[in-house]
Amino acid sequence: MPHMPASAALSRFRILDLTRVRAGPTCVKQFADFGADVIKIETPPEAERNDGMTGDRHGFDMQNLHRNKRSMTLNLKDPRGLAIFMKMVETADVVAENYRPDVKDRLGIGYESLKKVNRKIVLASISGFGQDGPYATRPGFDQIAQGMGGLMMVTGKPGEGPMRAGAAVADMTAGYLACIGVMTALLERQFSGEGQWVQSSLLQSQIALLDFQAARYLMKGEIAGQVGNDHPVGMPTSAYTSSDGYININSLGQAMWVRLCKALGKEELAGHPDYKGPAERSKNRKALNADLNQLFKAKTSAEWTDILLAEDVPCGPIYKMDQVFADPQVQHLQAAASVSHPKLGEFKIVNQAVKLSRTPATMVRATPEQGEHTDEILAEMGYSSAEISAFHAAKVV
Repeated sequence: MPHMPASAALSRFRILDLTRVRAGPTCVKQFADFGADVIKIETPPEAERNDGMTGDRHGFDMQNLHRNKRSMTLNLKDPRGLAIFMKMVETADVVAENYRPDVKDRLGIGYESLKKVNRKIVLASISGFGQDGPYATRPGFDQIAQGMGGLMMVTGKPGEGPMRAGAAVADMTAGYLACIGVMTALLERQFSGEGQWVQSSLLQSQIALLDFQAARYLMKGEIAGQVGNDHPVGMPTSAYTSSDGYININSLGQAMWVRLCKALGKEELAGHPDYKGPAERSKNRKALNADLNQLFKAKTSAEWTDILLAEDVPCGPIYKMDQVFADPQVQHLQAAASVSHPKLGEFKIVNQAVKLSRTPATMVRATPEQGEHTDEILAEMGYSSAEISAFHAAKVV
């Protein structure tokens, strides 16, 4: 089946997707959801040791990460396979990969090689630690980047040791930043007529994600510690226990603190010597949290949410995953999207989170079977049926 654009937004672009695991597919997924012709290039089953994808092909992770793509198999270690790939590069806009930095050069598909074939090509390279430097060839994984990027030592409760985030935040951030880089390169190409090499790494992306915590150290020399669910400097901003669960309160600033005290029916707390100002509340956070938890235990999270919002105090319940997707606002935002698979039937995956008014993303195709579109893509390139059969026989595809 020919390319079915998921949106008109990026339907003029073709992406050659060599990515694996999570960071790379996260980047490419953005292009696929907005209509680019993303061709997932995988190693033929006979030649592979590991398909480099994420879990079971029919599992939730694979189906979520690789929707809206076509798949072909190609052995890049075979000169004939490399020649096919380079022919594809001639008319492609982007090549995306997240091999270790030295792999693409050994395969002959580094940026300089690609540029000789197509000066407009944009190469997106996502790595663990960068394309060069003392750690360049180290294997990079999300949790390692979380640790080395500082996140694990500002996450969790004081004295309990490092704590990883509950999602692959370094992987995801590296993928999204690479996507932004590619978009920027494509916009710049409209004026220069030339592509360029876009690079992101898990390590630097994790540092960038720390944002104010990193800037706090760089500018003031302050090393942030673990404060659990508390805000590092502005209290009371934390998670509190209600009668039926938990609730988040964000009460930064003096005016908001006064409104919180009013909503709680404890206006006298606003002038308490230990809590009267931001510095006092931050210093005495342990006692403050204990006092607030006693008050919040009197009602449910939903009851407190109504009461606090009526006083314009930012707050929200703390959900388990089933509660997330049952929430009326989440449903209104259509955070889950349906997709139909020939073997799995219809099921839901995570919807594209960026909304465009005229050319929105859609889910037109489930994750393809391995090599499902090999023959049609080769035929589109001008290869004859006899040539395609020969490629199969030689295990080139």
